[in-house]
Amino acid sequence: MNKPLILVTNDDSIVSPGIRTLIEIMKTIGDVVVVAPDSPQSAMGHAITLNNTLHIDKVNLDKDLIHEYSCSGTPVDCVKMAVRELLKRKPDLCVSGINHGSNSSINVIYSGTMSAAVEAGIEGIPAIGFSHLDYSWETNLEPIKKWVKKITLEVLEKGLPEGVVLNVNFPKEKTGTIKGAKVCRQAKANWEEKFDKRTNPQGKEYYWLSGEFVNHDKGQDTDEWALENGYVSIVPVQFDLTAYHAIQTINNWDL
Repeated sequence: MNKPLILVTNDDSIVSPGIRTLIEIMKTIGDVVVVAPDSPQSAMGHAITLNNTLHIDKVNLDKDLIHEYSCSGTPVDCVKMAVRELLKRKPDLCVSGINHGSNSSINVIYSGTMSAAVEAGIEGIPAIGFSHLDYSWETNLEPIKKWVKKITLEVLEKGLPEGVVLNVNFPKEKTGTIKGAKVCRQAKANWEEKFDKRTNPQGKEYYWLSGEFVNHDKGQDTDEWALENGYVSIVPVQFDLTAYHAIQTINNWDL
């Protein structure tokens, strides 16, 4: 049987340890094409490049890969370029990551990692975003490799519901051995943000965004609960943003 064609991308850049690990795993499953940003693009969300030119460069970071490209654009640009320009056929799967840092709860809407997966889903490609709750590039990704492979194989074998992609997050090592995986809902949490106002040597004011992540959700069926308790969280994400439950309420307005 022909091997599946797997598109690999991310938002931490093509040289990040996370994507190099993801490529290594995907090579054991199928034929791999890599299209990833040439520089970090974290928290870019679903941004696309409109007012600048895009550049694609063929690279050879992995001697086993024939098709590996760095892109000057965003993670979503990478998927668009792969599908529209670089590939002769639609991939059987798109995997994005492994992100260095959490994309659980509200973080999913800011995530370049997940936006790349969502863009693939919009194109009708089954897609998974993988993230690890450790921002360090030196973090040990070895314990999660088997889970990445297992989840990937399940998606390839069983497919995903139409209009759905998966947001997969792995707990920090401090939680001990991964206990298993849980299919979860997105926790109701948010960032309590503030801007650190400073002045440069020339007297011009500038700002750094900072903040604290606050989980207001005490449910034990959420991604945050799973991760705090040593489980892999798997959240099915839809890109139809319609609030169907609100349609009848608004239809009752005097419009």
